[in-house]
Amino acid sequence: MTEGNFVDYVKLFVASGNGGRGSTHLRREKFVAKGGPDGGDGGRGGHVIIRADSNLWTLYSFKFKKHFVAGHGGDGGKSRSSGAQGEDICINVPLGTVVRHADTQEIIVEITEKDQEVVLLKGGLGGRGNWHFKSATRQTPRYAQPGLEGAELAIILELKVLADVGLVGFPNAGKSTLLAALTAAKPKIGDYEFTTLKPNLGIVSYRDFKSFVMADIPGIIEGAAEGKGLGHYFLRHIERNSILLFMIPADTPDVKKAFDILRAELIAYNPELIDKDYIVALTKCDLLDAELWNEYATEMKVNFPKVPHFMISSVAQKGLQELKDGLWSLLNQSS
Repeated sequence: MTEGNFVDYVKLFVASGNGGRGSTHLRREKFVAKGGPDGGDGGRGGHVIIRADSNLWTLYSFKFKKHFVAGHGGDGGKSRSSGAQGEDICINVPLGTVVRHADTQEIIVEITEKDQEVVLLKGGLGGRGNWHFKSATRQTPRYAQPGLEGAELAIILELKVLADVGLVGFPNAGKSTLLAALTAAKPKIGDYEFTTLKPNLGIVSYRDFKSFVMADIPGIIEGAAEGKGLGHYFLRHIERNSILLFMIPADTPDVKKAFDILRAELIAYNPELIDKDYIVALTKCDLLDAELWNEYATEMKVNFPKVPHFMISSVAQKGLQELKDGLWSLLNQSS
């Protein structure tokens, strides 16, 4: 998936259908001069439905279509015939989509389950026909109810990526390079900060035809929880990942300090992220000679004694299988 095709935030206008009018028909047949009222009810307007689609990964389909209007209900007919119901309109969204009220920012619903369906707006009720209003003293009512109008709403669809593993690190930490090395994804790779501006997804093949999904999240900077560097835009994608892989380059002056900053930003954004399982990887280890490799290996054991940690090089293909083993093990432990 190219970066341009990954759309994770859109604003839509949706409207349910109006209910149909009730009929004021009076029965008139041969030899039945005054058959009385027999006007049918109007049909209900169409609903607006949000539906989960596990085949979708992005909100790209809404990039050019932003208005969704359900069908109106049909008017009632003679012989108590009800009008046709308005056609419902289904808006298919990927798993992990949050639906917000555009004005209040209030969360209306979160789509997190396969085949989940939610009626976002109900169609207007159809009006009752005149036969409902006949009585002993009012035998020929010549009026019926109009249908109720549908509802209109401006909503925001916000996608929080659902993935097994989320890559977390500062800009230019080697996240995109790792994703390209482990999956068939082709993220944009460059030797400058914020090369990645949208999350990239890839499927990592594992032993015995097993696999898991990895997400490359755009780089985090200190102060991201307060919105620096589009922090809120990036951090929301981390909430829905099963486990996190913290990536710190080998040329970082203080590895433990860098890790603490990253973790502090996540917790400041959402304290619940402290409960997520994680792994630490020292990247770009092809820059190290044998002596430095041993020194860093000792430092990693000291800094992360109870946390799974690995030393890898995506370019030189070093330590990648061990990393996949560690990720798979933690994923199954988490589940």
